[in-house]
Amino acid sequence: MAGEGMNPTRIYLVRHGATQLSSEDRFAGATDVPLSDVGRDQLHRLAVRLSREPIVAFYASPLGRTMETAAILASPHRKPVIPRDGLREISHGRWEGRTRAEVEQEYPEEYARWEADPYSFSPAGGEAGLAVTARALPELLEIVDAHAGEHVLVASHKATIRLLIGSLLGFDLRRYRDYLDQSPASLNVLDFRDLTHARLALYNDTSHYAPSPSGTPAISHHRLSPFWKNS
Repeated sequence: MAGEGMNPTRIYLVRHGATQLSSEDRFAGATDVPLSDVGRDQLHRLAVRLSREPIVAFYASPLGRTMETAAILASPHRKPVIPRDGLREISHGRWEGRTRAEVEQEYPEEYARWEADPYSFSPAGGEAGLAVTARALPELLEIVDAHAGEHVLVASHKATIRLLIGSLLGFDLRRYRDYLDQSPASLNVLDFRDLTHARLALYNDTSHYAPSPSGTPAISHHRLSPFWKNS
């Protein structure tokens, strides 16, 4: 791992591009839904942006949308994509494939508990944020340790990325859905001096596909917790 006198390890942490279920606001953590054409276009734009970066390796969650995401981004570099199971998305158990409105109506008590604390509580058959952090953070640190002083791209998912970044920055992860957002095909950059010192250099950047005239992300009203719905 990087030590005194060695360059930091840079991780380009990317959320997969848009899918059809992204626009429908359905729970699809463990569901293997493909990228949409919009998502592929977002990623081709990001691939151009990153084409000159000295990225030596590409890792991804094994789900189809993240493997394709990493493959699009790896193409200019002519590198293979290495699947890593710990990077997969949070599973929502019996909520998978349902809209938030359907879940709130069918499982009101379970949904209320999850909204109050998604880090320690999970729906039936699903995962809590704590379980995701417990598998994803060691996976990421293994990648960092294997690429001391190098640049590496990691493709993962909305909740998993927010939990990873929140953990590395020391946030109260019971509120990760209130504090953090992740747009489709967004770019985050983390620099690691060693395995216990990470610095966030860029967060949720989507300027490569410019969702607003200023090139900055539009204010989200549906990807976060209900606290933001009326903002």
